[in-house]
Amino acid sequence: MCNLYSMNRSQDEIVAITRALYDRSGNTPPLPGVFPDYLAPIVRNAEGGERELVRARWGMPGPPQFGGHPITNIRNVTSQHWRRWLGVSSRCVVPWTSFCEYADTKPRKTPTWCALGEDRPLAFFAGLWTTWKGVRGTKKDPIEGEHQLFGFLTTDANTEVAPIHPKAMPVFLRTVEDIDIWMTAPVEEALELQRPLPDSSLAIVARGEKEDPPAGAAVAGDTQPRLL
Repeated sequence: MCNLYSMNRSQDEIVAITRALYDRSGNTPPLPGVFPDYLAPIVRNAEGGERELVRARWGMPGPPQFGGHPITNIRNVTSQHWRRWLGVSSRCVVPWTSFCEYADTKPRKTPTWCALGEDRPLAFFAGLWTTWKGVRGTKKDPIEGEHQLFGFLTTDANTEVAPIHPKAMPVFLRTVEDIDIWMTAPVEEALELQRPLPDSSLAIVARGEKEDPPAGAAVAGDTQPRLL
C-alpha cells in the first residue's frame, strides 16, 4: 500500500500536461514527502467542466462500519462505499514524481522509492476526491471544518513493485490520452485503466530515506508524461 510519495515538479508542468484551465492551488513548493493527511495538488473537473489545479488532503472518508478512518489507497471499486465517487465529477489526477514502498528488511523496513526514471519525470495517479466535513489533522493540532479529500486507485503489483510490496501498486495514467479518459469517459471505460504498469517501466531511484527531494533542475521542455 502506497502511503508516501513525492511531487517535485512545477505547477506550470502540471497545468500544461493536464490542460487545467485554472490554477487554484496557491504557491505549492516541492513536496519531497507527501504523507497521509498532507495537503497536495490534484487536478479535478470544476463545476463548469473545465479542469482546475487545487490542493486537497490525502485520505478519503473510510467506510463507517470500519470506523470511518481515512483511506489513501482504493482497490475495491465495486464496493458500494466507493461507487458513489466513480463519476466524472469526483475523479481527479494526482501528480507525483516518485512513490515509496517499504521493503520488509530487518531490523527495520527500508523505504524504497520508485519512479519512471532517474530524472523522476512528472507522472499521474488515477484518483478520486470529495468534500467532507469533520476533523482532520493530528490530536495535537486538529483541523475542524470542511475539507477537500482525495485518494488514488491501486491494482496488482508489477515485477518491480512485487518484491517490495506484493499486494498492490498505484494505478498510473500512462499518457495524455489516459488522463483524458480518466477525467471524461463513462465509468466502465475509465475503470479499464485500473491495471498494473507494464513490467520494466519503473526504476528504483532511492533507498533508506523518508523523503525523495528534487534530484536537480527540471529537464527543459519536459512537459509530457513518460510514454510507456
